[in-house]
Amino acid sequence: MTATTETAAPAAAAPSTRRPQRTRRNALAGYMFVLPFMIVFLAMFVVPLAYAAYFSLFREQIIGGNVFVGFENYTRAFGDEALWTGIGRVCLFFLIQVPIMLVAALAFALALDTGLTRLARTTRLAIFVPYAVPGVIATLMWGFLYGPDFGPFAQIAEAVGVGVPDFLGPDLMLGSLANIVVWEFTGYNMVILFAALRAVPAELYEAAAVDGAGQWRIAWSIKIPSLKSALVVCMIFSIIGSFQLFNEPQLMQTLAPTVIDNAYTPNLYAYNLAFIGQEYNYAAAVSFVLGLVILVGSYAFMFATNRRSRR
Repeated sequence: MTATTETAAPAAAAPSTRRPQRTRRNALAGYMFVLPFMIVFLAMFVVPLAYAAYFSLFREQIIGGNVFVGFENYTRAFGDEALWTGIGRVCLFFLIQVPIMLVAALAFALALDTGLTRLARTTRLAIFVPYAVPGVIATLMWGFLYGPDFGPFAQIAEAVGVGVPDFLGPDLMLGSLANIVVWEFTGYNMVILFAALRAVPAELYEAAAVDGAGQWRIAWSIKIPSLKSALVVCMIFSIIGSFQLFNEPQLMQTLAPTVIDNAYTPNLYAYNLAFIGQEYNYAAAVSFVLGLVILVGSYAFMFATNRRSRR
């Protein structure tokens, strides 16, 4: 009996020693799967960001080259009137463009989700296609449409006998840029909202229909409240995208150089500082200040949204 017990004990302990080895192998396999992403993430994001932060602490001088100046570039950026005028302009752009875009995306998503729209797949594709058009192509196309001399809008206005709208003038330029961005990104936001609607349980719609609720009542009481998280995501993306506005004003500058200057938006200002003014260090500091503004704006919106949801 004693010998049998002694020989059986190591055999019983064998599975317990294998489990840690299996756990280690699984953990190692998980790290190996994540490793390619981490390498690319560090090489393409973290390292350039760290280098830009380090670079922003210096100033290029004719004599002496790069000289360490600490936070002098940031002090200059926080007092730069051109930078803050551009930030104020994109804030106004955000207030004009984002509500129109999200309302249109929400309306399209609700219409497609009802199932009553004819050629729903074709319609969904047609709404999404502008997002697939490169921003440069879209801006050039709308720039042609806005043209006061050769654009179709101007030709139609002349044929009708009314004044030609100055889409590229100082009064309408911001609205013209907002129209381009709305055209480009409504389909993208519509897809996000439509996907969120498809995740709503069908039992809720059936119960509401049994209670006598129509399509408008279902949309207002069930669908729109269910889209809260998706709308928050769309708003965060819109805040980031609005402050990063670059392609559209940069291309429109060739059509309206007296309206769009080199500091029309913060991103355009940083670009011109670096590649035209050769102020690379200060441009890096301006970029970090813009990133801080985006971070504060996004956090403030999320904080306000979470606080309202708790009530």
